[in-house]
Amino acid sequence: MDLMEYQGKELFRAHDVPTTPRGEIAETPERAEELARGFAVPVMVKAQVLTGGRGKAGGVRYCADADAAREAAEAILGLDIKGHTTTKVLVEPASDIAEEYYLSVLHDRVSKGYKVIASVEGGVDIEEVNRTSPERVVKADLDPTKPFALDEARAILAQAALPDDVLAAAADLLVRLYGAFVTSDATLLEINPLIRTGDDRVIALDSKVTIDSAALFRQPDLAELAEGRSGHPLEVAAAEKGLQYVKLDGDVGVMGNGAGLVMSTLDVVAQAGGRAANFLDAGGGASAESMAEGIAFVLSDPDVDVMLINIFGGITRCDDVARGVLGAIDELGGLDRPLVVRLDGTNAEEGRRLLDEADLADLIPAAKMNDAAAQAVELAHKA
Repeated sequence: MDLMEYQGKELFRAHDVPTTPRGEIAETPERAEELARGFAVPVMVKAQVLTGGRGKAGGVRYCADADAAREAAEAILGLDIKGHTTTKVLVEPASDIAEEYYLSVLHDRVSKGYKVIASVEGGVDIEEVNRTSPERVVKADLDPTKPFALDEARAILAQAALPDDVLAAAADLLVRLYGAFVTSDATLLEINPLIRTGDDRVIALDSKVTIDSAALFRQPDLAELAEGRSGHPLEVAAAEKGLQYVKLDGDVGVMGNGAGLVMSTLDVVAQAGGRAANFLDAGGGASAESMAEGIAFVLSDPDVDVMLINIFGGITRCDDVARGVLGAIDELGGLDRPLVVRLDGTNAEEGRRLLDEADLADLIPAAKMNDAAAQAVELAHKA
């Protein structure tokens, strides 16, 4: 579960991690103007969306006065940033930036422990720095079973070439950040940029926070942050429906019964020269109703040119699946894109017979997974 910037900063403040002066949320240009007038200093107006790249997309603006804050909010509210529509902005006093650094604590799946990443090169192009000058990005593994000491934090930041006169403050901040990471069951706490102010304070100018969703039962306050659901808008909508869905970047919609079968289907689609638009597991005991809901959901994605349903009947009876498919088509008022349905296993022949007898031009029954994937990819290429 990801947090918005303003929520992440509140988490930082709760753990005494120094950050920017507290701002407030505005959902209208008028409210942004009112807030800026109340602060009576230059402000930043920042899009609150669960994705990166806000600055490059025009979603972060410096405003010298209240009129500029209103104009900035007018431009940002409604702005689409990587598929996320901006519905609120954070208005906060602008900070005096002398230098920008990068700092994060994360769960490292390779070492199965924690890792600190630090760099003296912070800001919007940190990914490019990591690619072209990896020696300027320090990555230090931490043992989760041991305390994280101040001298260890200072050594990591010294290796990252942070200036000597801010090392003590930065090390103290890192220790507090680590404490917040552990206490909140986070998988990532990122500050980009971590800044040195004109009066030599070190504070978090931004926040990126990801909480382990499986640990939310231990974090009731964080669990209440409904807008903290992360991912593509379709993924958020799927989660609300209880669907196991992941948005991908292809044009072949994929649904199957069982995560392993769906993953295999993604591979077969790729081997056939296609690209899957999504992962959707309808479940090992998928009912006709759940199949209908899944089909309607996948076909709601405008990126999908053709849909491939791959079912191996065990608990799930293929004739029930066929009825679910036909029911979904009826509810949708017909098909506007091809639908390839591979049925195998329990009552597969009966299921395929039902689909054949429906005699729908864009409905293609199949018995073998490779054949079904090849047909789907061919149809997607034609589209």
